[in-house]
Amino acid sequence: MEPVGPNVVDAAQGLWSRIALFVEIMVLPTRLTQLAAIIGLMLLSWLSGRLASRFWNTWLRAREHWPKWRLRLGILVARRLGLMIFVLLAWSVVFVMREITWPSRSALIALAASIATAWLVIFFVARLIANRLLRRIVSWGAWIWVTLFLLQLTDPAGDFLDSIAITVGQLRLSALTVLKALVVTGLMIGGARLLSRLITGRLAQNQDISPTMRVLTAKLLQIVLFSLAIIVGLKAVGFDLTGLAVFSGAVGVGLGFGLQKVVSNLVSGVIILLDKSVKPGDVISLGDTFGWIEELGARYVSVVTRDGKEYLIPNEDLVTGQVVNWSHTNSFVRLDLTFGASYDDDPHQVSAIAIAAVKTVKRVLTHRQAVCWVTGFGDSSIDYVLRFWIDDAAGGLTNVRGQVYLALWDAFKENGITLPFPQREVRLVNPSLRVQTGNPPTDGTDSGGDH
Repeated sequence: MEPVGPNVVDAAQGLWSRIALFVEIMVLPTRLTQLAAIIGLMLLSWLSGRLASRFWNTWLRAREHWPKWRLRLGILVARRLGLMIFVLLAWSVVFVMREITWPSRSALIALAASIATAWLVIFFVARLIANRLLRRIVSWGAWIWVTLFLLQLTDPAGDFLDSIAITVGQLRLSALTVLKALVVTGLMIGGARLLSRLITGRLAQNQDISPTMRVLTAKLLQIVLFSLAIIVGLKAVGFDLTGLAVFSGAVGVGLGFGLQKVVSNLVSGVIILLDKSVKPGDVISLGDTFGWIEELGARYVSVVTRDGKEYLIPNEDLVTGQVVNWSHTNSFVRLDLTFGASYDDDPHQVSAIAIAAVKTVKRVLTHRQAVCWVTGFGDSSIDYVLRFWIDDAAGGLTNVRGQVYLALWDAFKENGITLPFPQREVRLVNPSLRVQTGNPPTDGTDSGGDH
């Protein structure tokens, strides 16, 4: 690491001298009136903003029917009303003074107005970043840079940051280089993310591409764009990637041994997307888990059940295990219901009534014929199986079975069909045996208790 030598000291002195010169210019007698005007405008804007925000919030609450984006914009405006008022007042003062006097008499006010305007623009533009921490970092970084730029302090500040450096062999890594790398790489990643979202949205609207190919294309596109963003960002600031190639190769070998399961899930995810065994929207059963696929991730598959639980199943389990895909080739699902009817009822009539009853349920398909067959002669009833089809397994299976059972109950009650219950007929083989009725014995002996 480079010692704190003449380069660092000279750079620090240069930055401090420029700051001192700017302060000296501000306290000149000809600039004191402008400085006082700026302080007065700031105080007036703060008081006006506090008063206007009350009326603004009251007016905004009465606009609850507005879209969410418009309400959010109104809240942001309320948070920066004071700064907006300062910008309007400062530029108004500058325009008026430039008409009635020399521009130098309002130069300091114009500088304050320019800085405030830049801060205001950065505040609203930074709202496009969803992550709060990243948004704060970008906002503060942009505010600092634009302030230094307008104050013409970027060159001395850059020299000072470049003087703070670490030298390892032929590689010199300064604070300025690291800062540039972070900024450029961040912008490249942000652009890649925005481009990836736009292309993914276009793919989602293209019905000619299968859902699995859409997901696979989106994942590959993200990997390529983010990799290019990082590489181009580092090369743009002068990083030598030759040394990083050897280092990344060694790290890759170590990660390959230590993260075998992770790599296996990643490869399994690619296999799932290529062979189209499952896709978003499919209804699957895996062990005791039954639900529909919500999302195909790089490491896992998100399966949502009917009770609202979301299971994250590793991709490897879907590749190596047995999976029941209820909607792999089509969405038609056949369900079987078993029931029994009395021996006194005509089986032909029971079958016809059952078929007519199941057609009254909305989710049951009518263009696929339901059937009812006799499956056996039981101890107490004739056993039947009723088979029908649905095409929306994601809507649940238990509920449609329950609706069909209720339709059978109503139809059987209406037509006098009996639903039997187990019965036993007991015959007395030896008539000489007397059935004990519970009366006390007549021979005078005690039938129970201790003697």
